[in-house]
Amino acid sequence: MVLYESQYTSDPVPSAKEASDRSKINNLLIVISLLTSLAFLILLAAFLFYCYTRRKFKNKESKKTTYDYTLPTKAVSQEAQVFTYKQLLLATDNFSPLNVVGHGGFGSVYRGVLPDGRLAAVKQLDREGKQGDREFKVEVDMLSRLHSPYLLELLGYCADRNHRILVYDYMPNGSLQKNLYSDGTTGSPILDWPTRMRIALDAACGLEYLHEFISPPIIHRDFKSSNILLDGEFNAKVSDFGLARLGSDEINGYVTTRVLGTQGYVAPEYALTGHLTTKSDVYSYGVVLLEILTGRVPVDMKRPPGEGILVAWALPRLTDRDKLKEMVDPALEGQYDMKELIQLAAIAAICVQPEANYRPLMTDVVQSLIPLVERRASSKATRFSRFSSQIVNMKSSSTDRGSIV
Repeated sequence: MVLYESQYTSDPVPSAKEASDRSKINNLLIVISLLTSLAFLILLAAFLFYCYTRRKFKNKESKKTTYDYTLPTKAVSQEAQVFTYKQLLLATDNFSPLNVVGHGGFGSVYRGVLPDGRLAAVKQLDREGKQGDREFKVEVDMLSRLHSPYLLELLGYCADRNHRILVYDYMPNGSLQKNLYSDGTTGSPILDWPTRMRIALDAACGLEYLHEFISPPIIHRDFKSSNILLDGEFNAKVSDFGLARLGSDEINGYVTTRVLGTQGYVAPEYALTGHLTTKSDVYSYGVVLLEILTGRVPVDMKRPPGEGILVAWALPRLTDRDKLKEMVDPALEGQYDMKELIQLAAIAAICVQPEANYRPLMTDVVQSLIPLVERRASSKATRFSRFSSQIVNMKSSSTDRGSIV
């Protein structure tokens, strides 16, 4: 010990005063390190408290005011165009494999040109089994009633004989999933950080519309990156409502249903009990945020032990600043804003909480994401103000008559 000290001082033995000062400095460094570590946790705690108080306020307000906006039946029947099977054969070149742009759980999607020249995505449902027919009825009924810039627009449908075909607005940039996992060699560009933030906000707005502006709320039940589609400017729209279900219109209520969805996105309480709430969608949204942040798929058992399940691997790392930087998608090459990254991580962490009551409302998520996105505030405010005056009543919908389980 004397040899070590002799490198730093001429005195062979430090005085009592020097030893005391050195001890104070060491203690101060320890305190500073602890405070730095706690600062990140305080940010997450503040967000949790904000969501909790906002939810309590919202619950009080919901008891005071009830909105009831029902679309006229005639308007509904006129908006979804009815196509003949022959028209869609011509539009897709006899459903040529060369025009296939995607595959869903209930059929293939083709690129087509409608008689008026518009590009369209033509989804031909599998004619085998009742589930495809059920999806067809749900999507026609639901999307004919719902109108939001954040939901994929239904242009029309075909129900000739045993054919079940849905016609949507064409989204040239495909799904978020396709773009997230592109290496740039397939024609899909690498999504930069601002684009990812905008997509996250658009998708959140889509779920907010379903949860907050529909009565009873609609639970998507299959929200995932492959069901978020991108237009020519990478604006995102939520799609594929075949598994959607009307939720409970009671505060903290739930509906019990058969567990359906995609592995890695299904909320734990729904998987265990079959109790479905809007918070089930919030969990799925949190998984998508983790995909946006890390560039990893929700389930990949080829990864090293402990990394196969995205949520289990990411959740304990989201509150550690150093580990958070190591999680970021390498495709971004470090091109992101650290403050925004921390905020996005905090939102993702609270969305994928195992306990549903700790998850935020989608309205809270939207309000937290808006400052992260470079978009004119006036345009965003106009969209929100239009939604707030149009609460769609879905109680007369076929989704309330047991058309889906």
